[in-house]
This record gives sequence, structure tokens and C-alpha cells, in this order.
Amino acid sequence: MRIVEISMFHRPLPINGEPYRMALQELTSLDSTLVRITTDTGVTGFGEFCPLGSAYQPQHMLGGRAALEEICPYLIGLNPLLIDRAYDVMNQALCGSLYAKSAIDMALWDIAGKVYGARICDLLGGAVREQVPSYYAIGLTSPEKAVEIARQKQAQGFRRLQLKVGGRELEEDIATVRKVSEVLGNGTVLAVDANRGLLPRDAIQLSHACREQRFVLEQPCQTYEQCLAVRQHINHPLYLDEVIEDLNTLLRAISDNAADGFGMKQSRVGGISQMRTIRDVCASAGLPMTSDDSWGGDLVASACLQLGATMQPNLCDGVWIAAPYIDGHYDQDNGISIEQGQLSLPAGPGLGIEPGIGDDEKALISFG
Repeated sequence: MRIVEISMFHRPLPINGEPYRMALQELTSLDSTLVRITTDTGVTGFGEFCPLGSAYQPQHMLGGRAALEEICPYLIGLNPLLIDRAYDVMNQALCGSLYAKSAIDMALWDIAGKVYGARICDLLGGAVREQVPSYYAIGLTSPEKAVEIARQKQAQGFRRLQLKVGGRELEEDIATVRKVSEVLGNGTVLAVDANRGLLPRDAIQLSHACREQRFVLEQPCQTYEQCLAVRQHINHPLYLDEVIEDLNTLLRAISDNAADGFGMKQSRVGGISQMRTIRDVCASAGLPMTSDDSWGGDLVASACLQLGATMQPNLCDGVWIAAPYIDGHYDQDNGISIEQGQLSLPAGPGLGIEPGIGDDEKALISFG
């Protein structure tokens, strides 16, 4: 079996209703890139990457597509089932740009699943459960609105909520955390996520002011060093997210005892192959993590869910997907949706998603 063609397609993902607000940016629409890999046997695999705007991390749509233009010609003719070998070729073709490589990696796993007649979760060691809890991120908003959303989402079955803070007056963040904490039911977990939007001083003050409230403080400050310093002075468990950019930074954080858990994004670290290793390292260290990505449609959602389903429940803090914020599915029959706070694995092989790319749809660019 050989790769004979790689094509890229564009998918706009407008955000429902109000803009999605975080500490450092506000978003109304995102652009996703779909990748299709075709083999000489007719088997096709699909991948996707969707950076969270251009100011979340050093990843953006046009940069990812440019990276794929550099990488893809070197993959034509390779055996798609030798995923690690293909990853070596990608690294030799281009340093960095892990988020672009993640889409290729995803498509290769999709092909492998289809060839072997297995879901990706089964190729990753096997699902420990068929349903995995998701969680809902409450964007930066007023205390009153945040309380309203928290009540609503708990009624819909979510047992983990993420609350955005940062980028505004600290007093409003403190008031929001306190008020949302008051309406949390038994068993509902709260993560207070600053997305790097707090100064170390303010992160410490927020934790001290909310010492009576139970939550995880996620990625409070801009840099790894700032978060490490803050950790010594706060009253809450600390999770790292944006600063964990690859396996090496994860190993450093574990060695430094820098975190009590991690918010992990597949595209940021390079895809399913890299997340598999990160999953195993975190399990060995006894540290929980999420199985997420920054944004995306059904393909990204399935990839995150497939990995999350293989994790022991006490080490999986949930799988976040963008579905609640966007309309529609790539695959009308098998698209990933949240029901009562849970995500169900698709039944089909590979990702179990067919993104509805017709034979007459023109690709942004093709190789092969």
C-alpha cells in the first residue's frame, strides 16, 4: 500500500451566538483545514487542524497550510501504515509546525483503522469505556451570566465546568469564581482557566481570595517559569496547558513537580501518535490530563475521544470538543455530539467519521 495523493480542503466554523471570549482574545469564527490522504488501494484517511485564532498560540491557519505544502510531497509513495516512519519523514522535511503534522498523523491513523477494521481507540490499546465525559467551557462573562450558564450546563449533564478568567479587573474574576462555586452541585468539578491571562501577583491573589472555593487553577500565567513560581503560593491544584508544547516540556514539568495535571491539545503536541506517549507518561506519573484540541469539527472531536476512551477514568479529566459552539456536522450520521455530558464512540473503523467531501469539491491544493 502506498500514498498516492494528499489534498487539503477548507471548512469555516462560525461560532453560534455570542463571541467566544478568553483572556487574550475574542472569536466569532474559525477556519479549519481538512486533509485527505488517498492510497493506491482506494482507502482514504482524513485529518483536521483548526488553530484557535492567531493570538492563542504561535499557530495559525495559513501557517499550517504552508507547512503542509512543505511536508506533503515527501509523503507521496510511503506506506501509510508505517505511521512512525512517516512521522520521521515529516520531521526531516520540516522542523516544528506540529499542528500541521497532527492532521497528517490523524489521517494515517484513520487509514490504519480502516485497513485493520478497527477503531483508533482499539489500535491505541483498547477502550476502557464506550462513553467518555465531556466538559463545558464558560467564556469570559459577567458573574451573573456565568452562574446562569453553569446552572444550565449542569442540568444538561455536565459534571465538569471550565470557567474563563483573566484579561479584566481581578475583582470581577474573584466574584465570578465565588458565585459560580455557589451553584455547583455535588460531583461537579470546576477548573478556573486563565489561558495565560493573569499576572503572577493576580493569580496568587485570586487563589487566596477564593480559598474557600474548590477548583483547579489552570494555566494562570504567560510562562512556564511564572506558573512554577506561582505554584508555591496558591491554595489550589495547578494545571498546565498552553506551555506544555511537546513531550519534552511535559517531562520537564513532571520533573519539576510543576503541576497537578495537564490540559493537553492534540494538535499542539503533534497528533494522536504524540498524545499516545503523553497519555502513557502521565499515567506512569499518576497525573490526570484532558484529551482535547484547540478547536475543530467532527474529525478533531473523534480523534480526541478515541484517545480519551483508552484512559483510565481517574486519569482522564474529560474530552472537550467544539460542538456546543458550532452548528452542524461533517458527518450527519456519525458526527460527535454531547448527550447528558457524555461523548459516545463512533462505531466505524478508524475515526468513524466521513466528512462529506464530494468528488466534485475542489481542493485548496493537492499533491501526488
